[in-house]
Amino acid sequence: MPTLLLVAVAGFLAQLVDGSLGMGFGVTATTGLLAVGTVPVMASASVHLAKIGTAVASGASHWRMRNVDWRMVGWLAIPGGLGGFLGATALSSVATGSARVWMAVLLLVLGSYVVVRFSAWSRPVHGGGLTPAGRRWLVPLGGVGGFVDAVGGGGWGPVTTSTLLSTGRVLPRRTVGTVNTSELIVSLGATSGFLAHNGGQAWKWPVILGLLVGGVLAAPLAAWLVRVLPVRVLGVGAGGLIVFTNARVLLGVVGVPTGATAFVSVVVGLVWMAGLVWAVRTEVYQRRLARLEAASADPESLCERAR
Repeated sequence: MPTLLLVAVAGFLAQLVDGSLGMGFGVTATTGLLAVGTVPVMASASVHLAKIGTAVASGASHWRMRNVDWRMVGWLAIPGGLGGFLGATALSSVATGSARVWMAVLLLVLGSYVVVRFSAWSRPVHGGGLTPAGRRWLVPLGGVGGFVDAVGGGGWGPVTTSTLLSTGRVLPRRTVGTVNTSELIVSLGATSGFLAHNGGQAWKWPVILGLLVGGVLAAPLAAWLVRVLPVRVLGVGAGGLIVFTNARVLLGVVGVPTGATAFVSVVVGLVWMAGLVWAVRTEVYQRRLARLEAASADPESLCERAR
């Protein structure tokens, strides 16, 4: 029972991050399972089965908050489900290693770009949405994201959310809501692949139940957070999470000593936190400035403030 409770708490926190930033559930949960010695196939299979339930709850919550762009869901989800099935097949058949290095480098670059875009530019997103031609590029994006997600136990959010944020054409809350809603099909595809090649032997049911309960409870809160948090804060938060996660992956894969990895992780984490503080302070300052400008344009308001 204590173990189930701890897993449920981990699922709650993972979904809180994933539902508000568009990434993190699979990476967080799978990392924890691998840390306690779970076989990679079993870890990824268990997380993806749990994500079917959390994706339903998350998608419904984002739909109620109007965070979903349904024009993008089909283009993203269907190839994502196919990529998830192929990724599960690959993970069940062979061990993959070198691909993690290149993917970590790619995501590190994308994450850095997202942080710069949302921190240095005063108007990071115009929210015009993708054109019909632009939506066609969601097909390869979804396929790659689904494949990486199944092979690595997580990666759908970092691949798709970071790429969509980097275009600057989709509002962050719409990006997060659309990616989370599409994840249901991706999880179904990956779970089908694991079931076809491993049966039910790849699943750890206590872990699945704990992740499912915690994730479902966190979904409505996460959907609300992504709607109320400022665009700049969401962008810096998501980009920083991509950089932090993949910096650790890259250092681990190339064989950097544990002490050095921990030091670099602390430095990157502190820089990320500083960036978030700066983003919050900037938002507060700009909103205060906007209120003063609105008040200066209204003489009656100025008189009221003077009294």
